[in-house]
Amino acid sequence: MKTIQITGCEKPVTTLIQGSDYFRPSHYDVVRTVLDRFFAIGGNTIDTAHIYCGGESEIAIGQWLRERGNREEVVILTKGAHHDHTGPRVNPEAISSDLFTSLERLGTDYIDLYALHRDDPNVPVAVIIEALNAHIEAGRIKAIGGSNWTTARLEEANTYAEKNGLVGFTFNSPNLSLAKAQEPYWEGCISADAAYCEWHKAQQMPLLSWSSQARGFFTGRFTPEDRSNEDLVRVFYNEANWERLRRAESLAKDKGVTTIQIALAYVINQPFPTAAIIGAQNEEELSSCNEGSEIVLAEDEWHWLEHV
Repeated sequence: MKTIQITGCEKPVTTLIQGSDYFRPSHYDVVRTVLDRFFAIGGNTIDTAHIYCGGESEIAIGQWLRERGNREEVVILTKGAHHDHTGPRVNPEAISSDLFTSLERLGTDYIDLYALHRDDPNVPVAVIIEALNAHIEAGRIKAIGGSNWTTARLEEANTYAEKNGLVGFTFNSPNLSLAKAQEPYWEGCISADAAYCEWHKAQQMPLLSWSSQARGFFTGRFTPEDRSNEDLVRVFYNEANWERLRRAESLAKDKGVTTIQIALAYVINQPFPTAAIIGAQNEEELSSCNEGSEIVLAEDEWHWLEHV
């Protein structure tokens, strides 16, 4: 499996990242099977978060790490400072609290890739960068990034870090998919549009995409007439995305692959470093994603897929 490098992270990051927002200790047999198979096909990076399954996702991953004894071969991407019922939590106290809890659940003393799950534009970037750097200096975090941050705030944060001799964000994790979101999945979420991608191209900052396959939009299960999935309708149902689906189907037929593999290849073949967070739950889905990650798209192909 292909890899990318993220400054600060001492290990290569595979272009497929196994998602874990359904992991629970009560279904540990599934967790073990999926992670064992993911690593067998060459993957090495797991995505999780402080809030996933009320913390059970991190606990299940920690159980697998202890069982396999392979912490030094695994890249852990986890996220903290997600808002709660009281509002935003992007502050030094919440960052520290979430980080220490994640470390305990995972049974490790460091996180390879630590992202802030949300942003709070009312908090100065100086406060955030200083707080994260304290944890980097203590060895608890190797690399920091944003998740659902605007490019303006990322740039502001990194400018502050550079001017003050501190470590800035070296990766970013918004949504990027062939189907373009017409409104946020959830409050405070960011989906990469053309301008966002141009910024990444100029910066060459690695992008780790969540919902990289547009939550099943390209599986063939959905049609304009089927409006049973309210979230999918709200976020993706428009003529431009149906045309992208038709083009992906056409290109898939030409290449002898599946439509959803083309959608995955679109994310991985960007003109800047990318990795796709996948939600595979069985061997068949993992194999499909692995094959999709190896598809090479020429620039004119992914440009044609996107620009309708």
